[in-house]
Amino acid sequence: MGEFASVGPAGGVPEGTIAGYTVGSRRIAIARAEGRLFAFDDLCTHAMCSLADGELEGATVLCPCHYGQFDLATGAVIDGPPPGPIRVFPVREIDGEIQVGT
Repeated sequence: MGEFASVGPAGGVPEGTIAGYTVGSRRIAIARAEGRLFAFDDLCTHAMCSLADGELEGATVLCPCHYGQFDLATGAVIDGPPPGPIRVFPVREIDGEIQVGT
């Protein structure tokens, strides 16, 4: 099993929201949608806009710049101009803390 890094309290990402964190030198966005946590690269593959500033539509994140859409579970592009998927990471909640796989 890989290493996990604590990024903050579970209450920092309420249902239906996205928050940005730094894990090592990487910007990670964490969303809570449909009762699950999702961790993924914070930068859109199209114009490097912050996905933490985007909107959630179920388990999909909508980029705020050019409205590219990504599946939060797989990172796959669903719609819009992004040329490729975003990276997704394992994420868990333990003892009130959110932890992301590194």
